[in-house]
Amino acid sequence: MIRFTAKLPAGCLILALAVTLAPASDIFPYPFHIDQLDNGLKIVSIPLENPDIIAYYTIVRSGSRNEIEPGKSGFAHFFEHMMFKGTKQVPRPAYDDYLTRLGAGTNGYTTDDYTCYFVVFAGRDNLEEVVRTEADRFLNLYYDEEMIKTEAPVIEGEYLASVSNPGRRLNELLRDTAFEAHSYKHTTLGYLRDIQDMPNQYAYSQLYKKRFYAPDNTLLLVAGDFDHARLMELVRANYGAWEKSNYELVTPVEPPQKAPKRAHLPWPGPTLARLAVGFHGPAFSDAVSDKAALDLLAAVAFDSSSPLVQRLVRVEQKCLSLNARFGDNRDPGLLVFSSVVKNDADLAYVETEILRELDRLKKEPVSAEDLARIKSNMKYSLADALGTTDGVAGTLAFYINLTGDPGTLNRLFALYDRITPEDIQAAAAKFFRPENSTTVTLTGGGAR
Repeated sequence: MIRFTAKLPAGCLILALAVTLAPASDIFPYPFHIDQLDNGLKIVSIPLENPDIIAYYTIVRSGSRNEIEPGKSGFAHFFEHMMFKGTKQVPRPAYDDYLTRLGAGTNGYTTDDYTCYFVVFAGRDNLEEVVRTEADRFLNLYYDEEMIKTEAPVIEGEYLASVSNPGRRLNELLRDTAFEAHSYKHTTLGYLRDIQDMPNQYAYSQLYKKRFYAPDNTLLLVAGDFDHARLMELVRANYGAWEKSNYELVTPVEPPQKAPKRAHLPWPGPTLARLAVGFHGPAFSDAVSDKAALDLLAAVAFDSSSPLVQRLVRVEQKCLSLNARFGDNRDPGLLVFSSVVKNDADLAYVETEILRELDRLKKEPVSAEDLARIKSNMKYSLADALGTTDGVAGTLAFYINLTGDPGTLNRLFALYDRITPEDIQAAAAKFFRPENSTTVTLTGGGAR
């Protein structure tokens, strides 16, 4: 049910969806509210009985997905840094003092699809100050050209530290090789050449901020010990003047891959060999079965207790690790199988065994018993994650970025429940095709 609440200050019309109560069968056990200001800011509120603790999350749909202009990668991560620089009203030292006084924990992180900022604090009496201070830093972030020139080398150092890790460098190579058009081609850190050019991009940074650091591209997620009506009163007062962007992001469409791709990275120093095999896969969906079926395939066939992993890691000891990573993305991403291989000479063997297992999954359905076990394990893992205030907010932050609705978690797990062995078999046949694959390898000492 949708209703409009009248008699609010100008700029603060609220579109409110009535509080949603969790049916007994739902995996997410807490009632929640969804409200929206007329500037587009969406607020998801989850009052909990956990005494005194509040988790206040701000989710901006700004990630590598947004970086569609050539030469402008890395700006989503750049803003994660700049958002902690303060405003004219609350400069960085004052912001640090406020966090210390509250005993609050705060941080931020950037992903392919969104950037998340959070403050976890005690005391509902502190809610007003947190809402006011967080609103100020989003509405009034201040930095100048000199601050960019100072911060860019810090970001460059973070990039260099990241790519000194062979696994991260291999992931960078995989994405760059697999994608031709979509902005998932680069990681959230961006390309080094673009980071080094950031000091010259002050004007573009202001454009990026105007496009994406706007209420119609942002969600507030608040969980914990507070009164919902009081929260909304504070949000209206502090965020109502935030001007919407009206910018519509159109990401490049990735063309279908028509032939297998390969790339190799010789590592300059000694390191264990690494292998990653990626396939273009589907975007996240809580309604269409493909992605859910592939999630379950990964858990059944490639978790630590699966026959293939047991054989290659424990029995034959060819690999130090072997896993499947199928990220949930707003646009179609990659389905990745990766391994750390003990001997360079075994890279081809491990790759063959992974592909052999995928071929088997196309021809043979997984056992109903294994599938039921994995579904049960996933439910228990989620229940454990939802056991604390910050766990509730941290888990939901990921999912509401995808759909804007906490109910997506219930729909997703209902979809998992409906997945059959035949659904998994069909998804394997659909996506694990040779022409849809990209294989990247890494060996140490400059070996090829």
